[in-house]
Amino acid sequence: SFGLHTAARCAAKDYYEVLVLGGGAGGITMSARMKRKVGAGNVAVVEPSKTHYYQPLWTLVGGGAKQLATSARPMGSVMPKGVEWIKSRVTALDPDKNCVWLENDIKISYKYLIIALGISLHYEKIKGLPEGFHHPKIGSNYSVNTVEKTWRALQDFKEGNAIFTFPNTPVKCAGAPQKIMYLSEAYWRKTGKRSKANIMFNTSLGVIFGVKKYADALLKIIGERNIAVNYKRNLVEVRADKQEAVFENLDKPGVTEVHQYEMLHVTPPMGPPDVLVNSPVSDEIGWVDVDKETLQHKKYPNIFGIGDCTNLPTSKTAAAVAAQSGVLDKTISLVMKNQLPTKKYDGYTSCPLVTGYNKVILAEFDYAAQPLETFPIDQSKERVTMYHLKADMMPFLYWNALLKGYWGGPAPVRKLMHLGLK
Repeated sequence: SFGLHTAARCAAKDYYEVLVLGGGAGGITMSARMKRKVGAGNVAVVEPSKTHYYQPLWTLVGGGAKQLATSARPMGSVMPKGVEWIKSRVTALDPDKNCVWLENDIKISYKYLIIALGISLHYEKIKGLPEGFHHPKIGSNYSVNTVEKTWRALQDFKEGNAIFTFPNTPVKCAGAPQKIMYLSEAYWRKTGKRSKANIMFNTSLGVIFGVKKYADALLKIIGERNIAVNYKRNLVEVRADKQEAVFENLDKPGVTEVHQYEMLHVTPPMGPPDVLVNSPVSDEIGWVDVDKETLQHKKYPNIFGIGDCTNLPTSKTAAAVAAQSGVLDKTISLVMKNQLPTKKYDGYTSCPLVTGYNKVILAEFDYAAQPLETFPIDQSKERVTMYHLKADMMPFLYWNALLKGYWGGPAPVRKLMHLGLK
């Protein structure tokens, strides 16, 4: 059969000048950029998935404001033309021999390697999941399989506790676990159910958000909307048949509390992809060990990392990938010419905090957790314009600029905005 033939063949060649691991935001934008440097035939992307998702839209899908289908495109349609798409999975990295191993013991060698493998979701680390998702009243915006369940649970809500969780691990898009809570609150206000809902945000963290300016703005909203926040609470078990969620009190290890829920939104524990755990390219936890300013590997000068799979000390978002891609492009150009990288990544990341069906606080900040804002206005205020930026403008930029390798984050926009004010 034709399908078997292509799978067995796997890769057209066993050596590429630039090999990219991962077909997410980081992998696709870097393969587009590398194609312009070394030619399409010299670049390959290893990616098993048939579909590429614009995941930031899933907050709005879970809140019923967008359809899931609008977040998806066939992987082949975002792969840069002429770049080899190796439809397989990486099973091991051997940086000392400049090669990687794929399924079926296929070996691919490279001159330069870009690791863009993203972050893995671990629902199974919560007792009772993922099988608990077969029950109603529970959803999660983090998985394509469970995001529409969030919207169903939101619509089915009658009365009782609505619980939103944040796990005791690094996560991608640290704002998303509370964005769906604000949307839910707005939805119940609109449908007359708000008085029947006791909304709780149970977070393993000790703060609502890592950047004080935005944290202060969020706490004000939480107060105004009568939402209860319980800090240092980590979801350890879901008894979906009984609609019970069990949380550990991180300040009192071993002490748990059980809450009945009428709606539960789960943010799963996350971690580095399995192939990176105990890999020679990773730190002791499993994140790709790169220089935080150049994105070049700390030990292997021909290896680079981008996005959620790295140990860059910033939030894991698509906006961070955009800013990193511009820096990494420059870094690789210089390394290819045997020169030292000069361009420095400042840790820029962004999180459009959706606080209602037409309101967003646009959080943008750097490594020092200091605001690094694009627009010459107070971005800690809820704004309709920023909602349109998130819901309409950013998806357009993502598909048409970032994935094609033309969007290096908003630094140029920021410069223009501020020049205009001088």
